[in-house]
Amino acid sequence: MTKRHGYALLSAIIAMIMAVSAAIYVGVGFDDGAARDTMAGGRGPHNNPAAPASTGVWVGTWSTSPAGAEPGTETNGMAGRSVRNVVHAGVGGTAARVTLSNLYGQQPLNIAHASIAVAATANNAAAAADTMRRLTFGGSPSVIVPPGQQVVSDAARLLIPHDTDILVTTYSPTPSGPVTYHPTARQISYTAQGDRTEDVTGVPYTGQTQVWRYLTAVDVLSNESEGTVVVIGDSLTDGVTSSMGENRRWTDALADRLRLRDRDRDGSDVPRYSVVNQGISGNRVLAGGGGRPAGNPSALNRFDRDVLDRTNVKAVVIALGVNDILRTPHQTDPDKITSGLRELTEQAHNRGLRVIGATLMPFQGHRGYRPNLEATRQAVNAQIRSGDIFDDYVDFDEAVRDPYNPRRLNPLYDSGDHLHPSDRGYEQMAKKFDLDMLKGAAPAEL
Repeated sequence: MTKRHGYALLSAIIAMIMAVSAAIYVGVGFDDGAARDTMAGGRGPHNNPAAPASTGVWVGTWSTSPAGAEPGTETNGMAGRSVRNVVHAGVGGTAARVTLSNLYGQQPLNIAHASIAVAATANNAAAAADTMRRLTFGGSPSVIVPPGQQVVSDAARLLIPHDTDILVTTYSPTPSGPVTYHPTARQISYTAQGDRTEDVTGVPYTGQTQVWRYLTAVDVLSNESEGTVVVIGDSLTDGVTSSMGENRRWTDALADRLRLRDRDRDGSDVPRYSVVNQGISGNRVLAGGGGRPAGNPSALNRFDRDVLDRTNVKAVVIALGVNDILRTPHQTDPDKITSGLRELTEQAHNRGLRVIGATLMPFQGHRGYRPNLEATRQAVNAQIRSGDIFDDYVDFDEAVRDPYNPRRLNPLYDSGDHLHPSDRGYEQMAKKFDLDMLKGAAPAEL
């Protein structure tokens, strides 16, 4: 993993650059890589007068999948509180916009105020000097998000360096019912009583949480990236055993590799892509949870929303299948799993997207392990390796298995539960990913 920028110097650097930029940026310059609805009603993007007249393309710097309704929020939601989500920028940019979701809400969500800022330091609710920006929606500082819908903010001018934390804050004055959330953030976010949306000190933010609420994406106008790689997966992609607040998921390590490869170049023609993580712990290819909309929806159910509708998607990585085998009711027919994976690939190909799959990692020693389940895993992996499911594949199984017992994780990479990797294991997964696989477009057919 690369080390973070020195946060101690960040505030001064940003203030200096923004002072110079203020004389240059007038109006807005967009190049949407993909069509995006800005408001729930389906209107296109609104130009923010504060957004930059700048070159670059819109790409995803961070995203997460809405996974369900947060328990305990059924009546009041987050009424009367400010929610400050802390997320990590994989690539930098000169403007930003956010997506807020009320997918699992049963009442209109009233966002009275919202803001975005660069964090003063890692894992902190305080904003860096001169980076706090009020977000608008169609020019208004407030927005109503209908149940089951999402909104995309106007673009706000803000210099966001890569590999830094971003603060996205919302305030809802009225009860809104269930909160749409992502339960496995591996990041501390904050809450405060009252409307503290534009507070820069972080002092009122005494509440802490390990989930992300409402926020599902941050896009940036970037010269660092040409497009977005979307990774759809389960807890192994969600990074459930990675170190809290340190961005040690394998997708974080992959994003670092792509950025450093671009910086060094070495004559490489690997595309300059950002990486966004659409993992949901417990996710399966074929089966989803209950409810309408379904909590923890299957990959087949959520592929359009969580992958194809991301900003400026250029390639897709699919790392799914273990939970179809491991979770009850166990899917022991490998052909059903691989048929689902092929269907996902076909959907991506219909959009002209290249698809890289991942072999299923071992789990002997986990409480759910059974010999017949291991046979299914091996059969799925054999089909993946045959080359008739994806355009290419990364062999995560080979990367992390025990060389003396290939049914188990290598102890060097095992978090201790015999299913999920340690930080070192996640890094090994990213190292196994051949960046050259991202080159080129999808073939006409496999």
